[in-house]
This record gives sequence, C-alpha cells and structure tokens, in this order.
Amino acid sequence: MHTTVRWRLFWVKLKTFKMFLVRFVLLSFAFCGGLAASSDPRVDYLLHCAGCHLPDGSSMPPEVPSLRNGLGEIVGIPEGREYLARVPGASQAPIDDQKLATLLNWILSEFNADTLPAEFEPLTAQEVGIARVRLLPDPVKYRNRLWGSASIQYEN
Repeated sequence: MHTTVRWRLFWVKLKTFKMFLVRFVLLSFAFCGGLAASSDPRVDYLLHCAGCHLPDGSSMPPEVPSLRNGLGEIVGIPEGREYLARVPGASQAPIDDQKLATLLNWILSEFNADTLPAEFEPLTAQEVGIARVRLLPDPVKYRNRLWGSASIQYEN
C-alpha cells in the first residue's frame, strides 16, 4: 500500500477515534451527573444532535440535512418555526421544552446568524411544546415542501 494512502487511512481512523472519545467523555459525564444539570445548549447539541449533524452542523447531506445557513431563512414562516421542533431528532430528544427551545435557538444563532430574518423572535418553550407533540410522518417530504414554499434553495 502506498505511504500516502496509509497516512490518509491513519488520519481518518484518528479523526473517528477522536470523535468517539469526545462523545464517550461527554456521555460519561452526563450519566455520572456531571452534565445532567447543565444549561449549556452546546452540551445538549453534542449529546443529542452532533451524532448525526456533526459538531459543526454540516451533517452529511442529502441523508442528514445540514443545520448551517438554510434554517435561518425558514424561521420567518410559521411552518418553518414549527418544523424545527417537529423533526424526529428534536421532538424525541430527552430534554424538556425549555431546553429544546434553548437548543434550537442556539443552533439558529450559532449556525444561521447570517440568514435569520431581521425581526426574528427566539422560539419559546410554549411553541416548542405545542409543535413537538405533532410528529412529522415524512420529514423529508415536509422539508422539501417547506423549502419550496419559502422560495429558498436548501442544500440537501
């Protein structure tokens, strides 16, 4: 095997191991109570979202949609705000409505600040609680319809 290929494989394995190690440490703290009382949305993101959407929100489109830039544009319409709390990963996260609202607002400000509407109002625990009990039967179909109605291009 060529040396360059070996180094690439090594770095891929190292990166994978580092991601596993970070998750293991975070989950260990969480199960031991170290993070259980945390109110930091970054910790909730790492525990409940980063497994699929990656730590930087870039995800792996088209299977897992990116959380970067496109979400800011849909929160300007009621269905877009509701969608964020209705997707299966969010609606079924083992956190209360307030923590989910805080987490979603953090995702919006962290990964979508440049695309948020000027009149953006943060999501509230009440609207998240109402929306999250209405699970989406087909999130991909709903997302495609939603992005079409918002007249924006979403990076699948």
